[in-house]
Amino acid sequence: MRLLAVLAGLSGAAPLATDMYVPGLPDLAASLSSDASGAQMSLTGFLAGIIVGQLILGPVSDAVGRRGVLLWGTALFTVLSLACAVAPTIAVLDAARFGQGLSGAAGIVVARAVVADLFADQDLALMFSRLGAITAAAPVLAPLAGGALLLVFPWRAVFVVLALLGGVLVLGVWRWVPESHPPRARLSGGVAAGLRAIAGLATRRAVVGPVLTLSFGGAAVFTYIAGTTFVFQDIYRLTPAAASLVYGVNAVGNMAGSLSFGYLVNRWSAEALLILASASALTGAALLTLLTVTAASSLAVTWLCLLFSLTAFGVFFPAVVTVAQQRGRAAPGATSALLGGGQFLFGAAASPLVGLFSTHSATPMAAIMTILLALATIAAIDTAVHRRGPTV
Repeated sequence: MRLLAVLAGLSGAAPLATDMYVPGLPDLAASLSSDASGAQMSLTGFLAGIIVGQLILGPVSDAVGRRGVLLWGTALFTVLSLACAVAPTIAVLDAARFGQGLSGAAGIVVARAVVADLFADQDLALMFSRLGAITAAAPVLAPLAGGALLLVFPWRAVFVVLALLGGVLVLGVWRWVPESHPPRARLSGGVAAGLRAIAGLATRRAVVGPVLTLSFGGAAVFTYIAGTTFVFQDIYRLTPAAASLVYGVNAVGNMAGSLSFGYLVNRWSAEALLILASASALTGAALLTLLTVTAASSLAVTWLCLLFSLTAFGVFFPAVVTVAQQRGRAAPGATSALLGGGQFLFGAAASPLVGLFSTHSATPMAAIMTILLALATIAAIDTAVHRRGPTV
């Protein structure tokens, strides 16, 4: 249980660092003599760091082991969080945020690899189910916690809290996360071999299928995150407190879906559940698109459609991670890097799309989600068709 708690904390630190300071962006820009776009660059730099960090640190952990990468990555995340807290200029903040994302990526990518090292088959699926349920709360809790903190303290306090979290996680890794990838299991050829493993995996259709499935599905979730504040507060005129209730209920649905995966996988294969989950999420988004185009979709209908999709996502994420890590078991770090890199890269590309279209209805968000989930469902079907054993 302690191991699961630490791994969940490592996986959730990056979402917290992504969203927790968002309510304070206007004050941040003013205090550093910047504008809104300058402040937004600190978020873009952080996401870029996460993408690059996962693609590097995942395969590196295949070559040198997990524990050292986790300890150094989390320690640097702590130091760079403090650097963000004391940044005198927006340029220093942007640089520190990129480094914070780069180092924080260790928690995301290596935590999945540790689970793949220590557990097999049904136990692997159950662990990803529990991990997904815990980490599903992070994107919802982050802006709420940040908003509450900023009622009392300036924006710099957010990064002090993140540094404290990083320090706790360093201790947690030191005490309770074992070296799950011993020397005899590591890729020969050192770090270069670990990096080459990504290229090898990218040529294996059995692994590329779940990577693309997660990339498209993850982009749909990023679209939801980017669009829901606008939809519920600007269109349906909910207060921030009421909108938070909506987000919270949807997060509970997502957590319930993640927990149900652990039980459902005892009766059906992870591939079958992946298709079912992606098709269900697509159904909710497509129905919302249809209703917003043909009729005035009410708040209740919009919420219900999104809740249905988010609950399906709860099954989707542990299913696709389980499938990918089972097939890429010979290089779990590289497999995790492809999964996380694709998810964040596609997500970062999809998030701004909602704002490029009309902002007078929920149609842009719903339509973009529908397209992405249709692609995810196609990739999920291809994943189920092309099965192979563990690959490198």
